[in-house]
Amino acid sequence: MAQRPLALRRGAAPAVLAGLAVAGLLALLNFGSLGAVAWRAETPGALGPADWAAVRFTLLQATLSALFSVGLAIPVARALARRSFVGRGWLITLLGAPFILPTIVAVLGLLAVFGRNGLFSAALALVGLEPVQIYGLHGVVIAHVFFNLPLATRLILQGWLAIPAERFRLAAALGMGPREVMGQLELPMLREVVPGAALVIFLVCLTSFAVALTLGGGPAATTVELAIYQAFRFDFDLSRAALLALVQFALCAGALVLAWMVAAPSALGGGLDRPVERWDTHARVLKLQDTALIALAALFLLTPLAMIVANGAPRLVALPAPVWEAAVRSLGVALGSTALCIGFALALALAAVRLEAAGRAGAAGLVEASGVAALAASPLVVGTGLFIIVFPVIDPARLALPVTALVNAAMALPFALRAVLPALRQSEAQFARLAESLGVRGVARLRLVTLPRLRRPLGFAAGLAAALSMGDLGVIMLFADQDAATLPMQLYRLMGAYRMADAAGAALLLLALSLGLFWAFDRGGRIGAAT
Repeated sequence: MAQRPLALRRGAAPAVLAGLAVAGLLALLNFGSLGAVAWRAETPGALGPADWAAVRFTLLQATLSALFSVGLAIPVARALARRSFVGRGWLITLLGAPFILPTIVAVLGLLAVFGRNGLFSAALALVGLEPVQIYGLHGVVIAHVFFNLPLATRLILQGWLAIPAERFRLAAALGMGPREVMGQLELPMLREVVPGAALVIFLVCLTSFAVALTLGGGPAATTVELAIYQAFRFDFDLSRAALLALVQFALCAGALVLAWMVAAPSALGGGLDRPVERWDTHARVLKLQDTALIALAALFLLTPLAMIVANGAPRLVALPAPVWEAAVRSLGVALGSTALCIGFALALALAAVRLEAAGRAGAAGLVEASGVAALAASPLVVGTGLFIIVFPVIDPARLALPVTALVNAAMALPFALRAVLPALRQSEAQFARLAESLGVRGVARLRLVTLPRLRRPLGFAAGLAAALSMGDLGVIMLFADQDAATLPMQLYRLMGAYRMADAAGAALLLLALSLGLFWAFDRGGRIGAAT
């Protein structure tokens, strides 16, 4: 027995070394680029009035977006938790769709609904009211609520479903009504779940770029991300862009640390995993209320998607050649980014698990942390640092597509690692001793034991990485020229040129490719997967 830990460490050495190499690369990418930004930046006092206005607007829109998203998600999640109906599972699954929806596509769908010539403005005109003005702060907040209301609903719904069924049985036995159940069971759960959900959404909205780029409406509605882009593309002021990048990193890091600090364990205790039955929600008025909330949420989410399909289908087959060329580039970037992301996630997960097995929990934690560090660094911050590094050596436009693939892989890595690492830990707990006793190590163990049991999470992670990369409109805007545009960038150019018919067709193509990639990878991971 005394020799087993040493044997495990020797057998795991290649996996650990590969994971440490990936961790080093990610540290260089995230913190090396940040170091380049810091080296280029001027003193903190160099921020001008416009820069401070961008900081204030970034914090304001992120705060409002988080408050509205969570505030609206609470009654929707409560309605979903209390009701059972045909298609409920499909609807809950649909709530995850906006997370992988390309931002620029969603913006075009929102314009078709809430824009000056959209459905909502047409309805207002019928009663003699002025059309909606979607550009500016309210437009940015509407778009962020569209993206984050589903995320907040899913997070809060998990809190409702975690309340043991026995608590509701006891509440019914004590004769509690809806008001008492809310006060004794649901509010304590919300106090635990809501702060973390709000901070996660706040962090996501801090790094908003495409939404502010298309719906910001001018200098009064500029985020820090957008200010970084403007400093590069329009002013070519590297010092100002670098200083703003440091500000953005500080905001994201502060929000991430705060989100970790407010995470609280559940105080509800466990149950016997019985189906939840609610005796406090049979009143007709409550049924009508919940039905209306679910219907309105579904309408808010589905209508923009339906408008994208309706407006884009007639133009899809007649799209100009540059759009199809951009689609091919985006596919290449997405597939390359997916390969990098899955390779990074697998290497880090294997290294973390092997180090844990060898009793080096601290080193394992550092390896795992390297994979989630990208949450504190926005794509434009990383892109800013990479631009500063490569600019004296080579034309950054020549590296536009490889750099975009690399940064997209790093940005999707935290989600991929969260999907792969728990499954790998479970697999190692079940089969590590048997594999060691049979002498199955290295590539053979990876091929015969590990990968068959990781097909499902790897497929899901690959689909997520591909969809996120396919719809990215961030780093490519810093590096690319006219000849290296991806499909989201080409779509943005069509919108800027007011070629809305072509833009609608390109949006539908981008939507189909993004969802198609996600479905193909996710489905491929589930076919023949080990249980």
